Amino acid sequence: MKTKLSILALALSSFLAAPAMADFSVNIGAISVMPDESSSNLNVIESVAGLPAGSTGVGVSNNTQLGLTFDYRYNENFGLQLIAATPFSHDLKVKGSAIDGLNIGKTKHLPPTLMAQYHFTQHALFQPFVGIGVNYTTFFDEQVGSDLEGALIALDVTTASDNVSLSLSESWGIAVQAGFNYQLSERMGIHFMVSKMAIDTTGKVKVNGTTVQSVNVDIDPVVAMLGFRWKI
Repeated sequence: MKTKLSILALALSSFLAAPAMADFSVNIGAISVMPDESSSNLNVIESVAGLPAGSTGVGVSNNTQLGLTFDYRYNENFGLQLIAATPFSHDLKVKGSAIDGLNIGKTKHLPPTLMAQYHFTQHALFQPFVGIGVNYTTFFDEQVGSDLEGALIALDVTTASDNVSLSLSESWGIAVQAGFNYQLSERMGIHFMVSKMAIDTTGKVKVNGTTVQSVNVDIDPVVAMLGFRWKI
């Protein structure tokens, strides 16, 4: 982590040391979050349900939304990009064992990301770039799935009158990026980028406000965007 932060600090220092060019662009298109998740085990559920220890985990579905990113080219080589989107929505399901695919619930999240970019070519139609930056992810509108509620009742963990809820903690992490801009005219073009983001959260299932199951989930998605580019 310290090495990644040092690389980011070096990139930002180079960016700030360069002369200003004031080149602003907006990119609009489809942006997809494709989790490459791993998680700790649902140990409490395994114990109550009589499942083998270490046999379960959490799966997170893909989702595509409207992407809106903002570029500021500080000079011919260095720039900043802010990645934003409409809220992503993901289904959370059990992976593994006899209850594989059981619906745990769903959540929405926003992952604004600030990238420092290096552009390899100038004054060309095809303009590749790489970037490194910081991602912040906040989760909201978490909902428990009916499958999980039914399973907890069937296992005599809860009753129909109990309040079962789900929460996910916020996340900070490093992001890396590669992509290109292709110029169609003086002000219009195509924008494509692929990013790998470190998004780690702790999910908690609560019954009447008390945590009955906690699980660490490394979502670590690949984020890809294809859209149109407008130079302001």
